[in-house]
Order: sequence, then C-alpha cells, then structure tokens
Amino acid sequence: MSADDPASFRAVIFGFEGLHLTTAERDFFAAEKPFGFILFARNVQSPAQLAALTAELREVADRPNVPILIDQEGGRVQRLRAPDWFEARPFGFFGDLHGRDPALAIEALRLTTRLIAADLQAAGITVDCTPCLDLRLEETVAAIGDRAFADDPMVIARLGAVVAEEMLKAGILPVIKHMPGHGRATVDSHLELPHVGAARDRLTATDFRPFQQLSLLPWGMTSHIVFDEIDPHHPATQSAIVIDEVIRGEIGFDGLLLSDDINMQALSGALGERAEKALAAGVDIVLHCSGKLDEMREVAGKCPPPHEKTLARIAHGEKLQQAAGDTALRPEEDSIRLAEILARETV
Repeated sequence: MSADDPASFRAVIFGFEGLHLTTAERDFFAAEKPFGFILFARNVQSPAQLAALTAELREVADRPNVPILIDQEGGRVQRLRAPDWFEARPFGFFGDLHGRDPALAIEALRLTTRLIAADLQAAGITVDCTPCLDLRLEETVAAIGDRAFADDPMVIARLGAVVAEEMLKAGILPVIKHMPGHGRATVDSHLELPHVGAARDRLTATDFRPFQQLSLLPWGMTSHIVFDEIDPHHPATQSAIVIDEVIRGEIGFDGLLLSDDINMQALSGALGERAEKALAAGVDIVLHCSGKLDEMREVAGKCPPPHEKTLARIAHGEKLQQAAGDTALRPEEDSIRLAEILARETV
C-alpha cells in the first residue's frame, strides 16, 4: 500500500511528549503509521516552533493531509495561549449571552471561532476537538462545567452549529463531543467511571438532541460514561449497544467516531485491551494521549488498519476540507469587532 493510502495506517491517533519528536518517536511513528496526532500544551512553545512541529509530523507520516488535532475550545480548554495566540471565552459565556441577546451571542461566537481557526491554520493544525454539545446542568461535573453552552438542547445545537460551520469554512474539521452526552455525569471521567441513571426517553428528549441536530458533521467523539438504562455493563466508548443503537441509530451520526482518550481512568484494564474493546464496539479511531512511548507500543499492536466504513468516513472529511479551499480569514477585523462586543458584556 502506498503512503497516501489511509488503509496503510493504524486506527489510532497518538500524542507525544515534547516540543519536537525524539529519534525514538520518529522511528516509532514511521514504522507504526498512526492515523493522526494530537497536540497538548506540552507540545507548544511559540508560533514558529509549532509550525515546524506540524511540518515534522507531516514529514514523518509521509502524508500531507495527516490529521493533526488539538483541543482549542476556549476557557479552560485551549492549548494555545496568550500572548502568542488568541484566548477565547468558554462556551458557557456564549450560552449565557444567548439568553440575553441571541443575535449578539451568535455574532460573538462566530468571530471567536474564526479567530481560533486563524491560529490553527497558521500552525498547520487541521482538526479541532470542538464543539462540546453536552448539557450544562446543575449537577454537571466541573470537568465539563462552562465548557458546555447551556441547558437547552436547541440552544446548544444552534451555537454548536456556528462553531462547526466556521471551522469547516476554514478547512478545519470540528469534532462534536462527548457522544451521546456528558452533561449528566457527576464525576470526572478522567478520574473515575460516571454512571448516568436517567431514563432513555429523557435522554432522547434532552442529551441526545444536540447531537441529532448536528449528526451530519464529519467527526465525533465518544464519552466514557455508563448509561444504566441502555447498557449498564459498558461505558459508551466500549458499548456496541450505545454506539449502534444510539450514536449510529437514534442520533443518526455516520461520521468518523473517535474514542475519548483511553488513558482516562473511567476505563479499566490494560491500555491495549481498552483499545481493542473500543474498536470492537464500533469506534473508528482510538485516541491515546499520554505520549508515553511504552504505552503507545502496547496500543499500536492492538489497532489494525481502518476498516472500509472508516475509510469512507475519512474520505468524506477530507472532501469537506478540500471544498473549503484557501478561505481568507480576517483576524484583525474580527478581533476589533469582538472586542467591541465583549467590552459591553461581562462573564
């Protein structure tokens, strides 16, 4: 298989440890060929360094369009920070503003997303793990908190659509998360396994609705949550019932489905076993974020090349990126208008 053939890559996305690839990392990635890479604050120092790093990743992958991901939502979750990059308000700010002035909230969010996209374009980053479509409820765990827009599913869908639309216009693939909904979790899935006991019809009417509204988007991410009324034995990431019946069925999402980070303590067992279970349940691509080489070796051995349906979903996303062309963003103009709006509003 040629280097440009996605079937020659493993169904996994890896992080790595530093500001540049070590020789061992380069050799490992060249040999194992992960589908893509994800960046964290530990990988970021300056605009020049970051642009050189993403170029290095494309070289090692021997694939110009290799997906390079980041979590650049705004608020607490953004890996690129001032003074070198734009810092965005959290999604909860825009949800609150929508309650006072919907049109202004949409304009402010549109400008914010374009400013984020401009930074990602310049850095060579092609996928942003955003927007978060989870409900923001009184009981929502702080790990989500104001990363969620609101408690109204249709407001979430409306604002999430703005983020996704602007990212796609800029040629950056958005990732809707955390499917089929993280808002009712009361513990942090980074640390332990949440259980949600809400009735199926209630979940359908609320938690699932934002994802249904945006189900045509190209990429999505699972949650490590047990939905007791649907599959009491497996978290969504490893549940064929949740993925088949809810995410692919009821929600109607047929895009590329990523797992959330399999290092999170909500999952149990060896990392290779975690990856195997997610893929067997119907996840397309496993996400492993620690950057630890010994862990990556274990996970890579359990992640085969993508299957045919996954390849079709990958191709669909690439077509959307290509259709965007060389979108001209106007960060200077956008930042001036956004500053005017924010000067009148408080968090």
